Amino acid sequence: MKTENTVWHEQHINQAQRAQIKSQKPCLLWFTGLSGSGKSTIANAVDAKLFAKGQHTYLLDGDNVRHGLNGDLSFSDEDRIENIRRISEVAKLFVDAGLIVSTAFISPFATDRQMAREKLSSGEFIEVFIDTPIEICEQRDPKGLYKKARAGEIKDFTGIDSTYDIPSTPEVHVKTADLSIEQCADQIIAYLEKNNYIG
Repeated sequence: MKTENTVWHEQHINQAQRAQIKSQKPCLLWFTGLSGSGKSTIANAVDAKLFAKGQHTYLLDGDNVRHGLNGDLSFSDEDRIENIRRISEVAKLFVDAGLIVSTAFISPFATDRQMAREKLSSGEFIEVFIDTPIEICEQRDPKGLYKKARAGEIKDFTGIDSTYDIPSTPEVHVKTADLSIEQCADQIIAYLEKNNYIG
């Protein structure tokens, strides 16, 4: 529900000025994939590489955000949608600040990812599909979540009893089964360089 009697307050410094002083093109790298696919690991590797290049970045990780901003949300379909809505709004503010921001969320529903895309200007939303077969995700199972989901201890678990909509046309398609973490990160950095987000 929108709050009544509020008006958007224009700021003296705009996004273009913030981006220019940082020598980069602001964007949102939206990492999506199954639990255990490597989203957070690869997003961290990309963030470190960008930092080493002198870029101005921030990484919003799904688990970390659920410790604070989204700590009141469950993993029901309804709350997953609200989780993505909130993070989309936060990410939009980071992009407006001239940053290259990464989000590492399962974000299972295509409609929600499209909603996040539509909040930004053309070219600012970069969907990064971390494509890892569920068999490999289950083998990794770093948090023991698949085991619990298979045992019925966790409900609404993506890939088990909750849907994951595979991205149809992601800007970057990373097949982790064939690549190392370093190679995955380099693929994403190469996309940013080729499309002039960074020098």
